[in-house]
Amino acid sequence: MSTLSTPLRPDRSIALPYAAGFDGLRDDLPGANSPGLSDVRSSAIKQFSKLGLPSQKVEEWKYSNLSALAKTEFTEPAQDDADAARAEVVARFAKQDAQPYRLVFINGMLDKALSDRVDPSDGVRVTDLAEATGDAIFLAQHVAATSFEGHALALLNSAFMSDGCFVTLDADAELALELLFVAVPSAGVPAYHPRISINAGSNSRTVIQERHVALGASDYWSNPVTAVNLDRAARVRYYKLQDEGVGAWQTALTKARLAEEAVYENFIISTGGRFARNEMEVQLEGAGASCTLGGSFMLAGKQQVDNRLFVDHTAPDCTSRQVYKGVLDEKAHGVFQAKTLVRRDAQKSDGQQLSRALMLSPDAVMDAKPELEIYADDVKCSHGATVGELDDEQMFYLRARGIDEATARSLLIAAFLNEHLDLVTDERAREMLGGAVAEWLGGRDA
Repeated sequence: MSTLSTPLRPDRSIALPYAAGFDGLRDDLPGANSPGLSDVRSSAIKQFSKLGLPSQKVEEWKYSNLSALAKTEFTEPAQDDADAARAEVVARFAKQDAQPYRLVFINGMLDKALSDRVDPSDGVRVTDLAEATGDAIFLAQHVAATSFEGHALALLNSAFMSDGCFVTLDADAELALELLFVAVPSAGVPAYHPRISINAGSNSRTVIQERHVALGASDYWSNPVTAVNLDRAARVRYYKLQDEGVGAWQTALTKARLAEEAVYENFIISTGGRFARNEMEVQLEGAGASCTLGGSFMLAGKQQVDNRLFVDHTAPDCTSRQVYKGVLDEKAHGVFQAKTLVRRDAQKSDGQQLSRALMLSPDAVMDAKPELEIYADDVKCSHGATVGELDDEQMFYLRARGIDEATARSLLIAAFLNEHLDLVTDERAREMLGGAVAEWLGGRDA
């Protein structure tokens, strides 16, 4: 699979001291005795050492400064911290009876006591990294099959990953799964690198809800990588809520490959953390495949969210939608970088991009960079970006009917965001994401 990323030159990278500690940790990581996984780790750290962290001289990273990561002494997650926080995790994030299967990760490590075991008789296999290392073929399908060449942070994930979720669905199988990632206070500043991999068989149906939350305001770095492979006519609906602690960094990459007539829906809401990078790369490999990439980000203070999307139309009759909305207050910074590539053989492609931002403060910043690169001659593609403030006429209309200014502002912002949730086709996920929007708005009114 081709990517938009390019190898970094030494003068365009930042050294990361944390990576130098790999040799001292590798024997303690899962799969130390697994030749396949050990080879993946060795190759990944070797490639990362040539790249380093991308600097702002790299086009895809021009809006984001990662130098703070290089200046931080990160530590490995400690099991004692996870054990000490288990009771509070249960109290704060109790599972409802009607919810789907759930896997709980505390500081990036699967907590089996809080997680469900998926019934394999349903044509679905769900394992963690430790269990996956015992099956060389299964491990190869989920870890070695996807290339992250040129993606420095994904290579770091391949080297340091200590846990994850690996899902295989047989043809016609169905799965609803919740992934709950909880960051808990630690004596140091932990860095963790969870790996999520989903192989969806032909005509299978999958709904994933992924939540990233925190107990307390501790600093940490979450660097997840997700790989999704859809066989013919498979459908994967993936919903993510990124509500990290105030001092958190999250750098996330998702790569998806779609066979003919496959459908991939992804929607992300970002409200928490100091910095978040949501990077998506989707390849439409089979005729009739389609993807919808949507997202909303609500930011305040000095928060930053960098959304980078790349959709590669390689086959004919494929459809893609990239629609993101943001609300920015105080000195927040939002980024929308999106590129749609339509190759010569991808006739009758339909690709649409749209970025809309609502600015609540004159100090907020929004960078939008939509791009189309088209080599086919029978296509329907468009892109657009808008940045604006709350509508004065709408505010006047609400105020004239006795609604106070704060409530009027909240109503207009809610309408702007909730309209976007129509892209979420799963009712349970729409309720979860809509609750996050309401909670953020409630916090702004407080």
